[in-house]
Amino acid sequence: MIEIIDKVTNQKALENAIKRFKERGIILPTFKQQQNPELVPDKVKEKLKSVGLWDINPLNLFRITWKNEPKEKGGLFGNVNYIELPKELTGVNARIVLLIGKWFPTGAHKVGAAYGCLAPRIITGGFDPTTQKAVWPSTGNYCRGGAFDSKLMGTESVAILPEEMSRERFTWLRDYVGSEVIATPGCESNVKEIYDKCWEIRRTKPDYVIFNQFDEFGNAAWHYNVTGRAIQEVFNSLGKNVNLAAYVSATGSAGTIAAGDYLRTIVPNIKVVASEAKQCPTLLLNGFGGHRIEGIGDKHVPWIHNSKNTDMVTAIDDEDCMRILRLFNEKEGHKYLKAAGIPAEIVDNLSLLGISSIGNLLSAIKTAKYYEMTSDDVIITVATDSAAMYHSRLEELNAERGTYSNTQAIKDFEKCIIGEDTSFMKELSYYDRKAIHNLKYFTWIEQQGKEIADLNQLWNDRQIWHKLFHQLDKWDELIVEFNERTGLLKSL
Repeated sequence: MIEIIDKVTNQKALENAIKRFKERGIILPTFKQQQNPELVPDKVKEKLKSVGLWDINPLNLFRITWKNEPKEKGGLFGNVNYIELPKELTGVNARIVLLIGKWFPTGAHKVGAAYGCLAPRIITGGFDPTTQKAVWPSTGNYCRGGAFDSKLMGTESVAILPEEMSRERFTWLRDYVGSEVIATPGCESNVKEIYDKCWEIRRTKPDYVIFNQFDEFGNAAWHYNVTGRAIQEVFNSLGKNVNLAAYVSATGSAGTIAAGDYLRTIVPNIKVVASEAKQCPTLLLNGFGGHRIEGIGDKHVPWIHNSKNTDMVTAIDDEDCMRILRLFNEKEGHKYLKAAGIPAEIVDNLSLLGISSIGNLLSAIKTAKYYEMTSDDVIITVATDSAAMYHSRLEELNAERGTYSNTQAIKDFEKCIIGEDTSFMKELSYYDRKAIHNLKYFTWIEQQGKEIADLNQLWNDRQIWHKLFHQLDKWDELIVEFNERTGLLKSL
């Protein structure tokens, strides 16, 4: 049966964790506090005023929220960080809104997904931070988030990611958080090679515990409860007489797209759209290949993807993403966009969108065109990270293609944004969704050793996803008990 984490499984590991946290002054935030930081104790907020957003300080666990004040140091909390892009930029009437991940610690929202995987294991004795290492297999930001969370929670980490990922990721992991780093062959699409390394670790290093974002339901549960409610709050702030028409998310680990499951509970007719790379259209065409949209590993269907709740699949050309990355970050690109009538405050904030964020934007534009959406319709998606993660990619593009020019900016804007069309899209029928679900068999049953009864349960059991998404209520109870046993909150 699918595991529900709701009780202590190893009392000794739990005692070790409580002792370690007490010694190092580590307090765990509840998931409700990550949804609503107003619930964070005032004494914690006061201490955060002297802590930088990326500092290796346990108090930054309380900054795992969409509501951080957008500043590098000393910020507290406010409203959800988001940007709405105007029609002059998107070329469509629908209102396209992106939640901003830059203002999480590490500069990406994956630090939250990692917390949703690690914290429940610590508070139930499923992971001993004094004797075990946390292994974070990823195509980029998840292993960064996991390594950061591990450091803050007093344990050692191991990051596994493809060798062709951006240079910034490797440097940060090794030099800033001191993680062990394992580079596996290939690029964004080479998830199988990551899994192979995980099997090797299981056989040879029993003290390493693997937190696989692709099959850890804590990942999806965090996004369902935290990202889903953040989207709801943003939508409620956009005024009356508007329709939450669609939610767009790159599939990646299928954590972020789980926010669509929450949104379905408040807007039953919403369109939940999965975005992937045209160069590797796994959901769209059972396809394969390599691509450059960093952050959305593929060639498989994640175990935690509830395909029953996916209405549409889109595929984005990675070349469009790379060209727009330059348009949004080069001086000549900004100059052209402002001359084209796009407000300066929008143009100056386009660096908030990293490569996969641009892919999400293009999928939102495709969705608006396909469904003929109007100015009454709102499409919400996520800027998972910012261009700060990809300066080396911009350097590579400049070396390869030459200095960015006004002429190139015109071409990129007209072709890659305004020219985005409804090709490489598929509206899913019931059996299309079942076909996506069935693809899990080849990765998870044949390769990864899961049980076919569990695969069938994920499709046939009408209650299982509800149970998995709502584990957070029990986890919050256990977090409160854990903090009481360390005594740290009382002694602040």
